[in-house]
Amino acid sequence: MRYLDPKNDVTFKRVFGEHPHLLLSFLNALLPLPPGQEIVSLEYLTPELVPQIPILKNSTVDVRCCDARNRHFIVEMQVLWTDSFYKRVLFNASKAYVKQLRTGQDYHFLQPVYSLNLVDDTFSPKGEMDYYHHYQIVNLANTERQIEGLEFVFVELPKFRPKTPEEKKLRVLWLRYLTEIKDRESDISQDLLDNSEIREAIEYLQESAFSLGELDAYDGYWDRVALERTRKTDSLVQGEHVGFVKGLEKGLEKGEQIGLEKGEQIGLEKGKQIGLEEGEQIGREKELELVRQRMLAKGFTEAEIQGILKE
Repeated sequence: MRYLDPKNDVTFKRVFGEHPHLLLSFLNALLPLPPGQEIVSLEYLTPELVPQIPILKNSTVDVRCCDARNRHFIVEMQVLWTDSFYKRVLFNASKAYVKQLRTGQDYHFLQPVYSLNLVDDTFSPKGEMDYYHHYQIVNLANTERQIEGLEFVFVELPKFRPKTPEEKKLRVLWLRYLTEIKDRESDISQDLLDNSEIREAIEYLQESAFSLGELDAYDGYWDRVALERTRKTDSLVQGEHVGFVKGLEKGLEKGEQIGLEKGEQIGLEKGKQIGLEEGEQIGREKELELVRQRMLAKGFTEAEIQGILKE
């Protein structure tokens, strides 16, 4: 029996967009919900976020739902990271927050929006090994003071490693589910199968459970990912090449400028030194000629004068 990769758009929506009890378990495991505020029930909402102002851009997310407290949850699976993804996430969460309020309703009807973003790529600075990034709106001088309403979680799946034995067991299992099951995988770790929810989520990944059309869509998604990854790599290579050429040109220009300045400085110093030496020599020659003229006037012969000056 073979299984499909759960990070694919087709499989991710099949598991978490059609089975609310699995999504509930997933969100409780991954989100930083305070004790006593765990999600107890879920209702799916349309994944399309249509803004109240028609000229604004529409956006479709992977999974969107709300719970019994009317808290809203947005889940995104992103295989390739782009710098614009932060803005997309903020845009979608803000739209979900605003759309809660109907015309004439008071602001106290607004409930928090949680945005959970799973990224099968790395985006944080090199050397930073934390895979779990939690963002809130906080007071910079006192981070305990918070403006409630929007919270964001980004998970860098390639960096995922269980940190401590105290880390949430279910969180570890769900992240292993996302990271260990590969395309057309046939061997599944037993400790994943031992958990009933994870086992059920794995069963929904069976290749035989998908129609030919769904499998075509599944493979097509990976083709698009491969194409985008190639474009991204080509852009990086091209950027590095252009940067190298421009850097070389700038370096040559700077080198020429420095060389000219250095040459002028050396030339001035050398010219000054030579000028002083020549000036001193001319001065001595003029002084000797003056002495010679005076000695001639006093009756000295040329031979006598030459003998005296040589001494």
